[in-house]
Amino acid sequence: MQSLTALPSGWDNPRMAASPETYRNAGTAKVVELETAAHALAERLPELMLEAARISHTVTHGVHGRRRAGPGETFWQFRQYESNDSTMLIDWRRSASSTHVYVREREWEAAHTVWLWPDLSASMNFQSTLAPVSKRDRAVVLMLALAELLVRGGERVGLLSLTNPTASRRATARLAESLIAHGHEPALTSGLPPAARISRFSGTVLISDFLDPLDQISEALKRLAGADISGHLIQVLDPIEESLAFEGRMEFIDPERGQRWIGDRVESLREEYRERLEAHRSGLRDLANRLGWSMLVHHTDRPATEPMLNLIARLQDNGRRPR
Repeated sequence: MQSLTALPSGWDNPRMAASPETYRNAGTAKVVELETAAHALAERLPELMLEAARISHTVTHGVHGRRRAGPGETFWQFRQYESNDSTMLIDWRRSASSTHVYVREREWEAAHTVWLWPDLSASMNFQSTLAPVSKRDRAVVLMLALAELLVRGGERVGLLSLTNPTASRRATARLAESLIAHGHEPALTSGLPPAARISRFSGTVLISDFLDPLDQISEALKRLAGADISGHLIQVLDPIEESLAFEGRMEFIDPERGQRWIGDRVESLREEYRERLEAHRSGLRDLANRLGWSMLVHHTDRPATEPMLNLIARLQDNGRRPR
């Protein structure tokens, strides 16, 4: 993730380029960095899983698939007999207690797969003094909490391009284990969702700061989008990334490339920065709209339940949408 892409023009000048020595050592440094990040994630996951469980219990209305009458074994409802109904469907016990004839309908649950992807790139490790958690930790918590809710609602979940979908009660734990096993791989650390073949009627939820250039994001999303695939983007930002609430002389470091830029009177750049950020977000929202996907923005100083409630409502809307 190139966190400088949203900064005002002139912030990415050649003077920010790393030195030749830095590039020579980049390979070794990157391996050490990824290994350190993987260990840090493994240490944090038990705590993050507890937080995800708390959030999933707070969001009391889970997703229950596309529930409607049809073949199945689970009782759904009684309704009055109609002329085109088979007499085998009549519930004589229920009908005997009424002046009407009733049929017993079973529930048809079109459980589908929702593919989840949390961005674990370097820029997601950012945490300012205005937020209680890093963007990465919040992204992982949101993913695990959503997985818990989806599985509880009878859906299958999988880690995009890395695991097979599952509806197991241990799905959340399996996803956490997969994050530890694959947390250093490009599929999670490149800053863009990996290419993957998604079957029809599936869904995908992508959680990232989405600060890469729009053309790169567009290319990545188009590889995933397809007919009858629902997609949802959650842009996770630290509040200070939204406001650029810095004063005076500041040094900015690109966590991906190690590039540095020192600015005087950073407050004078605030208005242009906000305009650039809003233009980037508007472009991202337009991209989601063109794909028929949804997008919401979440700041890490806000409760994690907020985007969950919003996302659950959108997932349910997708479930009721006629196919």
